Amino acid sequence: MSVWPVYGKIEGPIVMIGFGSIGRGTLPLLERHFDFDKDRLTVIDPVDDDRALLDERGVTFLKQAVTKDNYREVLTPLLTTGGRGFVINLSVDTSSVAIMELARELGALYVDTVVEPWFGFYFDRDAGPADRTNYALRETLLNAKRSRPGGPTAVACCGANPGMVSWFVKQALVDIATDTGLAFEEPTSREGWARLMQQVGVKGIHIAERDTQRARDPKPMGVFINTWSVDGFVSEGLQPAELGWGTHESWMPDNARSHDKGCGAAIYLLQPGANTRVRSWCPTPGPQYGFLVTHNESISIADFFTLREGGEVVYRPTCHYAYHPANDAVLSMHEMFGAAGKVQEDWKILDEHEIVDGADELGVLLYGHAKNAYWYGSQLTIEETRDLAPYQNATGLQVSSAVLAGMVWALENPEAGIVEADEMDYRRCLEVQRPYLGPVKGYYTDWTPLDDRPGFFAEDIDESDPWQFRNILVR
Repeated sequence: MSVWPVYGKIEGPIVMIGFGSIGRGTLPLLERHFDFDKDRLTVIDPVDDDRALLDERGVTFLKQAVTKDNYREVLTPLLTTGGRGFVINLSVDTSSVAIMELARELGALYVDTVVEPWFGFYFDRDAGPADRTNYALRETLLNAKRSRPGGPTAVACCGANPGMVSWFVKQALVDIATDTGLAFEEPTSREGWARLMQQVGVKGIHIAERDTQRARDPKPMGVFINTWSVDGFVSEGLQPAELGWGTHESWMPDNARSHDKGCGAAIYLLQPGANTRVRSWCPTPGPQYGFLVTHNESISIADFFTLREGGEVVYRPTCHYAYHPANDAVLSMHEMFGAAGKVQEDWKILDEHEIVDGADELGVLLYGHAKNAYWYGSQLTIEETRDLAPYQNATGLQVSSAVLAGMVWALENPEAGIVEADEMDYRRCLEVQRPYLGPVKGYYTDWTPLDDRPGFFAEDIDESDPWQFRNILVR
């Protein structure tokens, strides 16, 4: 765009918690799309590696870890200097729920990209597998939502995924309903969306991603390389594999477990997600293996599209992540698990200068309906990313532009309470985000998990229904 839209004015102070790869990428979008007083922007991070970007802009930087013990005393003075403030939480090891509750208590708006816990949660050996799941983390968010409905808007889990992919699901569902000739009106309620998905015949959804971004230099031994937060990827990769569990499923793995409280929309496996493979499909590679890494959207999407009649669940889609990260990240994960799960001491996030080519192809694969399967999503290359915005690679821009959309929605709906991406106006959010996503397209495919299997060994599969998780899970 030659002229970028300014979406609104932020009257009060802005506090950005975390200035890693996503914080750096969000900064120029904040400057480009909002009217605000730069003197009232404060960035907080315990590491000052990229402080120069802030110093050259005259932005206040606070080198400080936000912890369970100090978050109130650190954040309260910053958010009470007059006018409605805005908290942009892009950090790790900080409780999203605690910080959003404080922000709302102080009348500030809030956005984050994940339900993050306080330091220690992911690696607590005294906690059982169920207690370390994203399901458990999401339930703390839902409890906060129920305990104080309405009030200042807090947009939870609004990155690429979770976040943007929930908007893709609705657009994909509308596309399939239209293309199959179904007479329908676009739903205006949660129940309406669930009923439409049931009518279309969707059995499940993969958050199907292929990151082909390639570094100039080969990965050395003993270094964990990724295109986004290494800390975030390792943490979620070592959590139990999780998935929203659909009503069409007739088989469950022996090591699968359900939850005895909460929304009931998901199960988990007694094995780490980054060591669990599934069969999936993306437009560029076609059939591929992905990792069943736990993500909030696997649960929130399945929950949002659950249809109940008389209190009983009559329809729910299966939903899970099927993630093929950049090749260097795959090698890094193999190296980590091969060393008995010991994380490499050296970490690196590839920036836009180190990547020579590739794209992040991130979308949703809705399957089991009359047209078999439909992938809809973003195919953003590193070359396009460099033209669109500074300080980030393609993976980062898909996240930071979703943060932008979440902020715009919050400003336009300032008293909506705590909301998940599934509950937001998907058309408005994609309208804001789409200029940063490269080609956004839909692709139908005849592929099923029963295709492309070598057939050299006997397999325990269900040939009567290709889209059973039994056929998707690599065993």
